[in-house]
Amino acid sequence: MTDELQLGGHVSIRDGYLGAAKSALHMGAGAFQFFPKNPRSLKLKSFDLRDAENCRSFCSMQGLVSVAHTPYPSNLAVNSETEPILYRQIVDSLRNDLDIAEACGSIGIVVHFGIFKQGNPLQGYQNIIQCINDVLSDWKGSAKLLIENQAGDHGLMGMTLEELVQVRKLCRNPEYIGFCFDTCHAFAAGMWQGAADKGFTDKAEQLGYWDGLCVIHLNDSKYPVASRKDRHARVGQGYIGEAGFRRLLQIDAIRRLPLIMESETGKDGTYREDLERVRRWVEA
Repeated sequence: MTDELQLGGHVSIRDGYLGAAKSALHMGAGAFQFFPKNPRSLKLKSFDLRDAENCRSFCSMQGLVSVAHTPYPSNLAVNSETEPILYRQIVDSLRNDLDIAEACGSIGIVVHFGIFKQGNPLQGYQNIIQCINDVLSDWKGSAKLLIENQAGDHGLMGMTLEELVQVRKLCRNPEYIGFCFDTCHAFAAGMWQGAADKGFTDKAEQLGYWDGLCVIHLNDSKYPVASRKDRHARVGQGYIGEAGFRRLLQIDAIRRLPLIMESETGKDGTYREDLERVRRWVEA
């Protein structure tokens, strides 16, 4: 069963996209995540296409799976009418991320659901749908836009399976949209309750969530369930704990996907120790 796991972690692109892929392989990963550009800025990147294509070829030869994570200022819920300049920056930046992900052979770009605190939440959902539609306008690539669930530390949006599924359905091109399931965020939001959970798996099946799920962020939580605090811990060292992850990894729809860690690394600066820990859990 462990041979099927596509385990990995977030790696730096300081040595380029190919360098990131080589770093992932060196630590024994089968998957990795990277920032396509500066994670703190929406500034467009004129990237090295040859480096990206070399990354794609290397991953293909080594059986590595990659996913890009958009810069933190990428807020899908920004209103195009009240903040037109910022809105355009976000749309252009996300399209830039898609281009980079496509060149690197990545499965998609992960972007947080969105933050909206300026009135009727329905407007926030409408903003998200409009933004996604504009980003994917005329998009014909293989890389998808992957919506990540939120912990609730910046508001109530993006904390339920119903929201994620419905937004995808209402977008113009749902076939180019997928989901990224973050275990820490889901636990903090109360969407999934770890080892004590009773309804998450069935609800995900009923809503069709599994159909769009593409990648997992495998993060433990430094705070208890439903805390609405987004603080990652290393797997097995937080409130989700070994029992919670063991149960999660029994779900076929989860286990067959890339499992990416975003917490602090081990003493060697890699996720090697954490990867081995998860593999032992699945073997037992």
